[in-house]
Amino acid sequence: MAKKASTAEKTEITVEQILRALYELQLVDSSADKIRTLRGELPLEVQDLEDEIAGLETRISNYENDLKEIEESIAKKKNEIKDAETLIKKYEEQQKNVRNNREFDSLSKEIEYQTLEIELCEKRIREFTVQVTEKTETLDASKAVFEDRSKDLEAKKGELDEIIEDTKKEEKELVDKSEKLQTVIEPRLITAYSRIRNNARNGLAVVTIKRDACGGCFNKIPPQRQLDIKSRKKITVCEYCGRILVDDEIVEVEN
Repeated sequence: MAKKASTAEKTEITVEQILRALYELQLVDSSADKIRTLRGELPLEVQDLEDEIAGLETRISNYENDLKEIEESIAKKKNEIKDAETLIKKYEEQQKNVRNNREFDSLSKEIEYQTLEIELCEKRIREFTVQVTEKTETLDASKAVFEDRSKDLEAKKGELDEIIEDTKKEEKELVDKSEKLQTVIEPRLITAYSRIRNNARNGLAVVTIKRDACGGCFNKIPPQRQLDIKSRKKITVCEYCGRILVDDEIVEVEN
């Protein structure tokens, strides 16, 4: 029985009460919008910095891995040079004990081949060394940018956290009040209200008549339509911008 009484009570809400609730909802939501505006572009700036830093971390890691691979390649070439030098010494010793020119020439070719291998390794080492220099410079530059962006992020986060902390309590109270007001308004009206707010640049879905014009788009409202709005007998929307219209005397809303 109590549930039926509650339903009946809800259906007894007048159009004027709905209009007052809608207008008060607009005031509450606009106040919350102002708090969020205080944060400005900070949340986006923080997100952009976090994304950039994540990209820099990946880049730095890739450069460090590249340098490690190049240094391993240099070490490998140096070992190949040592092996070639060892073979050259071995072949030169063998040349001292050859029995004929054919064996001597064969060893000479082996020595020549190992000498060319050494030259090739030295060339590759020089190329690798240039790459190390270039990648080290790029790595150092990336690390410097990383440090700068990390400091920027820390400062932006601190600024954002301070604003959020200062306004957290007030914003929660406004959000709670907004949710409470929405419970006394029909869902279809809340849906329309939200749609208008989302489409309006200033977030205004409910506006008063100012100087015989819509307070949202400033187009003139005919006198008869103004009288209908003042009567508060039905929900009236601006035929130009679609905002819900209320008379200026409804501004005084009990909290």
